Formats: sequence, C-alpha cells, structure tokens
Amino acid sequence: MGFERWVDYALDVPMYFVKRDESYIDVAGSSFRDFFTGRHPAFPGERPTLSDWANHLSTIFPEVRLKRYLEMRGADGVPWGRLPALPAFWVGLLYDDTSLDAAWDIVKHWSAGERQALRDDVPRLGFKARIRDRYLFEIARECMALAHLGLQRRAHTDHAGRDESRHLEPLDRILATGRTPAEEMLEKFHGPWRGSVAPAYEEYAF
Repeated sequence: MGFERWVDYALDVPMYFVKRDESYIDVAGSSFRDFFTGRHPAFPGERPTLSDWANHLSTIFPEVRLKRYLEMRGADGVPWGRLPALPAFWVGLLYDDTSLDAAWDIVKHWSAGERQALRDDVPRLGFKARIRDRYLFEIARECMALAHLGLQRRAHTDHAGRDESRHLEPLDRILATGRTPAEEMLEKFHGPWRGSVAPAYEEYAF
C-alpha cells in the first residue's frame, strides 16, 4: 500500500453524497472515478473540487484512514476516562523510532491472511484470539510496554512532571485484569442484567 494505490482504491469506493452550497446530493453507489472523468450521471461534464475529494475520503472507513495525519479507527466511542489512552498508545508506538522498530518486528512476518483472521477473531475471542502460536493478550502486553517506553523517551511532561505514559493507565488496568471491557459487559448481561441490554444505556452512557 502506498499513496498511489490508496488513491486508486478510493476512486472506486462508492460515494455517498456531493455537497453543493448547504445541500447534500445523494449519489449513493456511483464512483468518484466517474465523477472525476466527468461521466457522473448527476453532474454530466462537471469535474469534482478538492473539497469533493476531501468529503469523499471522509466517508471511507478502513482501520487506518489517511488524512493530513493517520486516523487510527480501531476504538471508537470509549468512556471519557479512557479517551486519552488511545492517542497516547499510538503516539508511544509511532512517534518513537525505537518503539516503532520493535513493534514492526512483532508483526512484520504476519501474512495479510493471518492479520485478517486475527481481526475477524478479536470481536469473538478478545484476548484469547491467536495469531500463529501467540495469544493476543501476550502481544497486547508487549505493545503496551513499547508504548510506555516510547512516551517516556518523548519526555513531554505536565505541570506535575508526569510524562504522557500516565494516559495509558486505563489500558494498564484492563491488561492487569486479563479481561476486555466486552467480557465485563457480557458478565453483567448474563448476571445482574438478567439477559437485558437496557441497563447498558445507563451504565455505559457517556
């Protein structure tokens, strides 16, 4: 994957809308490539603007979305207490060359098929998902350690002298229990919630 391949992919992703002034025009199902070449049935002969392209890219939902930065989309909608943990985790891994190289060493031998199989297994199995001969829990612990070290080496501190690794504390607590938040919810569903999802709207409202 590179910039050119990403553009080729995005050109053929079906569109949702085109915005003109304050109106959103439904163009569902058509491709940006047709729009780009002036063959869009709703806009014959019209070429898209850069704003049209930016809007189109915002409607594509891969795990990592390329904007003016890399948008890591794997953990949408977390409670406020865990909100800083996700960017801190990725900064610790990606903004420090030593941690980035070590993280690459963990994953570089995985095939595309193995990565996809892990992605498919995680929603069902959580930390018990495996890739090759390793449980995801082991990999998560290693990656968390690398993120901690990366943030410590960055040495960006607050008024109390604490570095950014303090934002990882909610994830540290999850690893310490060995249970994912989804597993905790399932225990409540089969226990005190008595098979109802209604309590989730109160206990997990944020």
